[in-house]
Amino acid sequence: MVIMSRPAELTDLLWDWSPDGIRRPVRPDEVIARLDAAGQHRAARLVRRLPAAGGVLVEAEVDALMLRVHHELQRLGEELQLARRVADALRPWVRDAAGTVRVVDVGCGLGYVIRWLAAHRALGPHVELVGVDTNRLLIARAAELAAAERLDCTFVAGDALAPGRVIDSGTATVMISSGMVHHLAAGDLPGFFAAQQRLGVLAFAHWDIDPSPWSTVGAWVFHRGRMREAVSRHDGVLSARRAHPAATLLAAARAGADEYHVSCADTPAWRPSLVHVLRPIVGIRHR
Repeated sequence: MVIMSRPAELTDLLWDWSPDGIRRPVRPDEVIARLDAAGQHRAARLVRRLPAAGGVLVEAEVDALMLRVHHELQRLGEELQLARRVADALRPWVRDAAGTVRVVDVGCGLGYVIRWLAAHRALGPHVELVGVDTNRLLIARAAELAAAERLDCTFVAGDALAPGRVIDSGTATVMISSGMVHHLAAGDLPGFFAAQQRLGVLAFAHWDIDPSPWSTVGAWVFHRGRMREAVSRHDGVLSARRAHPAATLLAAARAGADEYHVSCADTPAWRPSLVHVLRPIVGIRHR
């Protein structure tokens, strides 16, 4: 039995997709044993409630749960004005770039940020908007929503950091994400930034929770009051506990992407801000 060094979010354990997009069955007994071994007994109880057949989770049931959780995450992003803040950060980079710029959202989920940018035409006509996620269920739903909203954006299932997947040498690329970086262990962060340097992205900006006692308490209060799904409440609070401080992100970005000027700052603990509970690690390639 492998004991996790960091507490796990349930959305990381209940769905299993291989890098080439093949879905693998999830055995609840293995997930429960792993959570119990890590001391996450409440999470294990939540998994025990999920329907299973033949020793594996019923895909249709967990898929419906995944969509409900991500719909709640979208509402959170709306309330935090995340997409508007992303647009404000990216606008100067896009304006100064020559030719077409491709904005790639890594781990886009339901594609809320990409769809908002498309709906508001926030970055101009010379910008391509692409959302990428390894979870094909979420990508399919994002594409459905974009089609219903008649938006000019694209959603791709797979690994955004794989060479030739969504980035090519002929198009300037800005890579973004929101609420994704804390899913990576600290030891994996340098490789994450190094992959972006190898791909030659123009810039990157990855928004995640600013860890502090305020953000943890705030996450508990907010998710208890606003989230209907028990999995949403569990993972929402845990994401605040798993978030990396600015010093960790900066050290990893400088180690993996030394061709970029990087910046990140945690909000002072004495001045908490709900809207700014998400702050980015930013990297701009040296001219």
